[in-house]
Amino acid sequence: MGMDAQVSYAFHTERKLHPEKFKNQLVNQGTYAKLVSTQGWFLASLMHPSSRNIAQLAKVKVMKRPGHWEDLEVPSSIRSIICLNLPSFSGGLNPWGTPNQKKSRDRDLTAPYVDDGLIEVVGFRDAWHGLVLLAPKGHGTRLAQAHRIRFEFHKGAADSTYMRIDGEPWKQPLPVDDDTVVVEISHLGQVNMLAAPGCISKSVYDPSSPSHRQQDDDSSGELDEEESEERRKFGAADTFKLPADVDISQLS
Repeated sequence: MGMDAQVSYAFHTERKLHPEKFKNQLVNQGTYAKLVSTQGWFLASLMHPSSRNIAQLAKVKVMKRPGHWEDLEVPSSIRSIICLNLPSFSGGLNPWGTPNQKKSRDRDLTAPYVDDGLIEVVGFRDAWHGLVLLAPKGHGTRLAQAHRIRFEFHKGAADSTYMRIDGEPWKQPLPVDDDTVVVEISHLGQVNMLAAPGCISKSVYDPSSPSHRQQDDDSSGELDEEESEERRKFGAADTFKLPADVDISQLS
């Protein structure tokens, strides 16, 4: 929500009006960079009023424990908020990064995992702040990790804001009277997925993953031989193999 979504909305609108101009990836990236510059996000503190900042637009709440909402203090300079449920954003960037031991101890922050049931909430001040993601250990302002996040928009600061979900942006009208617009983000469910050995989103076997620790606590001992063999063959079960007496060259 905010700065990034507004640029995406402008890019999406321009592409719908002139699709013939968006046939080259390099041109698309150049257009995107131009929109960031013309909208003034590199000089956001000078060119954008504070009413565009997230703290002025909405009251933000997070649920870290089931059934308990608490207010999230968003710095007044934050103009964009990103909510993630996986360690990848905008072509493979990781806005959350990996908190060091001090941050993990003092703020109870963990690395981002796809199976921990948590949403990472990251903030950015301006376009320059966003460019730090290109650095090896660059990350945004870590605001919270929570099971749910809620934005409560009230009348006042602006008549609309910009939001985006999975690359699809839109312009969100805000209240013009005493009504409240509420946007809440939470996990709908979880399913098992296949992952390559080097996949950054794979964490079920990561010792630091909460799900891995829970499995260790629940385990009463080593896997028996039959279960170990089934796990080894996962994705290549016997039911998917051709019988030994079948000549594959005769199949049509």
